[in-house]
Amino acid sequence: MTRPFRLGAGAGYAGDRIEPARDLAERGQLDALVFECLAERTIALAQLARLRDPGAGFDPLLAERLRAVLPACLRHGTRIVTNMGAAHPVAAGRAALQLARELDLPRLGVAVVTGDDVLPWLHENDVPLLDDIGGARTSAALAGRLVSANAYLGAEALLPALRTGADVVITGRVADPALFLAPLMHHHGWAADAWPLLGRGIAVGHLLECAAQVSGGYIAQPGHFDVPRLEEVGFPLAEVDAQGDAVITKLEGSGGRVDRLTCTAQLLYEIEHPARYLQPDVTADFSQVRLREVGVDRVAVSGASGSERPLHLKASLGVRDGFIGEGQISYAGPGARARGELALGVLAHRLRGAGLGALEQRAELIGVNAMHGAASASSGTPGSEPYEVRLRLAARCATRGQAERIGREVEALYLNGPAGGGGVTQSVREVLAVASCLVPRAAVRPQVQLLEWVR
Repeated sequence: MTRPFRLGAGAGYAGDRIEPARDLAERGQLDALVFECLAERTIALAQLARLRDPGAGFDPLLAERLRAVLPACLRHGTRIVTNMGAAHPVAAGRAALQLARELDLPRLGVAVVTGDDVLPWLHENDVPLLDDIGGARTSAALAGRLVSANAYLGAEALLPALRTGADVVITGRVADPALFLAPLMHHHGWAADAWPLLGRGIAVGHLLECAAQVSGGYIAQPGHFDVPRLEEVGFPLAEVDAQGDAVITKLEGSGGRVDRLTCTAQLLYEIEHPARYLQPDVTADFSQVRLREVGVDRVAVSGASGSERPLHLKASLGVRDGFIGEGQISYAGPGARARGELALGVLAHRLRGAGLGALEQRAELIGVNAMHGAASASSGTPGSEPYEVRLRLAARCATRGQAERIGREVEALYLNGPAGGGGVTQSVREVLAVASCLVPRAAVRPQVQLLEWVR
């Protein structure tokens, strides 16, 4: 029997807080620290960044995160695994080496995993889409609009990188739980077809992948579910034995809570079918998972299993899909709601006159009906009126020019609308829609490149 493997979550999304990761690196006595920073749309945005600048395309916070944890991780022998490589893992690896020079570290080994980019393959092959996007039902119908196509690699693709002994492993698109499964497979020697063990590893990864979400970061409701010291919520870690059984916990003295409630909420998060959670490495089965509190902020996890992995890999596609034009203006004081509603009517008339009335749009008063539409507008206290409202108008447009017109019309309410409007903002952003498809495993060819810095 090998000792339990200590695995920490350093981030749950691209903009996550850095201080809890530093705490884990310094006090966690971790074997591995995982930074999961890549959402579906994030990688498409990273591909756009790389098109504008060939040296860009990786997570812009990579250097700041590594600066916070690298010295402690090297000192304690903690390996870092992350998907902050996004659309350009090799450039991310080079940035990590540059940081090692700046920090005057004695050495640094970085293993870069590539092979998730399947855009060239899709240019030559047409496959059905899992989502109907703008009437397109196959990948070929998106010709000219595709920005990116990245397959979800599994832990199997990361194992060669871990075997190099590198201090840092940087990937692009990898299934989130696989980032945690790979170090477990490597440490405990789990075979690629040990389905029950892999299912348990996926359960651990799924519990950790959103970081503070399992340690109290997204469950607080004052008076119902109180979270101690939420302002200092700590990120979680897992102690995982050779059989895949685990204890989810957090550092002593950190804020937050780890209990059956937080673990249950995270276990069910984004799970379509608990008995068939499809992953690149295994079809995980969470239907018999048992959560047992075994101490303060300590939850034992057991009972997960798994069966043979799917034949295909899911790929996430980034698709250009027009522009969003937006404008906002505030009204306050007596009659604020009535003035806001009048302004919305004025805008609707003017957009129709400009030939933009048929655009897909959202017009709302924040504080009245922005969250639940008409249902929320009538649910307040009878006779009560908000002291202030924020008008927001947003429309999906085919061209940037149309999108700019939306914000200008809202700004024109200053002198051409109801009394007392102020605080106008306007913006235009290109829309990157996300679609999905399945690709054969042969479409991906993962490769590992080892980059090293020695002082």
